[in-house]
Amino acid sequence: MGFPEILFRPADQVKTMQEQKLRELLAYTARHSPFYRALFALHRIDIAAVRTIEDLTLIPPTRKEDLQKRNLDFLCTAPDKIAEYTSTSGTLGSPVTIALTHRDLERLAYNEYTSFLCADGSPADIYQLMLTLDRQFMAGIAYYSGIRRLGAGVIRLGPGVPALQWETIRRLKPTVLVAVPSFLLKLIQYAKDYHIDLDQCSVKKAICIGENIRHADLSLNILGKKITEAWNIRLYSTYASTEMQTAFTECREGQGGHLQPELLIVELLDDKDQPVGPGIPGEVTITTLGIEGMPLLRYKTGDICTYSDQPCACGRTSLRLSPIIGRKQQMIKYKGTTLYPPALFDLLNEMEEVVDFVIEVYSNAVGLDEILLHLVPAARTEDCDHRIRAYLQARLRVSPHIAYLSPPELQKMQFPETSRKAIKFLDRRNEYK
Repeated sequence: MGFPEILFRPADQVKTMQEQKLRELLAYTARHSPFYRALFALHRIDIAAVRTIEDLTLIPPTRKEDLQKRNLDFLCTAPDKIAEYTSTSGTLGSPVTIALTHRDLERLAYNEYTSFLCADGSPADIYQLMLTLDRQFMAGIAYYSGIRRLGAGVIRLGPGVPALQWETIRRLKPTVLVAVPSFLLKLIQYAKDYHIDLDQCSVKKAICIGENIRHADLSLNILGKKITEAWNIRLYSTYASTEMQTAFTECREGQGGHLQPELLIVELLDDKDQPVGPGIPGEVTITTLGIEGMPLLRYKTGDICTYSDQPCACGRTSLRLSPIIGRKQQMIKYKGTTLYPPALFDLLNEMEEVVDFVIEVYSNAVGLDEILLHLVPAARTEDCDHRIRAYLQARLRVSPHIAYLSPPELQKMQFPETSRKAIKFLDRRNEYK
């Protein structure tokens, strides 16, 4: 077992390798992808002229709407070559099917194997998976396959139910949890309520999925601080999407998610689809390498991040992404203020008066954004309500609408029947147009 050598090579060698894979990808999509054949013809693109990463600007980006409208036109193999059909969660619109061949599944396992290595994983670890492995959820099969390739133990417990999670931790003694970080807070609260000594349990690490634990400057945010102040475990942040079939994972330095350059080319683009430099926010745009079923060229994810191209203290030379600053389609214009949901998440996580929440955004009668916070308060009192409203006014300079719910009522909002992960943000601005 060892780290992929390419992660530690000089930048020029990495670029040479990626450009060779890029030329292979262009030839492959030109032969097999109905969508990209049509795109190349429409824009009169000579793929032989695209030889370097800089030349990618000759190709128009692919957008989420393209995948939604022409989903199966991205398929590059016959249906009988597809081993598994996964789908996106539909966070930014209707779900999209992503089909994988047997080789794609092997690539997915390799991706998570190297990700777990990056997060200090070893065959001696036991991973407790606190996420679903059904409902076409790629992440579940990816984590499971990566752990098996690593040679570590795995416990497929699924999400929720703190009592069952702690009983399993007591009996089977996992060393690593794979979970949404806000659920780790629920485990911590359960441990406090039932006098479980957190620091005497077997868990030493957590792979955090789906939510930020760091600010854009890579310092721990309130969620990350609350976990580590209560529980002496090391947190590793990850960023991934179904479309890229690849993950960016932190090493122990906690300085951003490492690119796996043999699996992906990443650009960060401005509003004119031009690459931005290090430290400048841009939309994460990916070109997949080594995918058979549904490869993508310059696919705009909708996620806004920054990047660093300086070598990491761990020795890896690969580009590193910051946590998600926001999603382009989720940007909120509220009473003259521009907000992204992660900033609101941080704000609500700071408040002792708020136990849990869902943020809803909708359009008012004149088409402007309105925010409704569905909150489970720590207490149903006037004093608690006053402190919540005063804090929001002081921090946001504006006052969103608030609806107080019971824990069961909020649970129904966060986990509707079709959901495979907790929903914390509801964007209903386009529902009635």
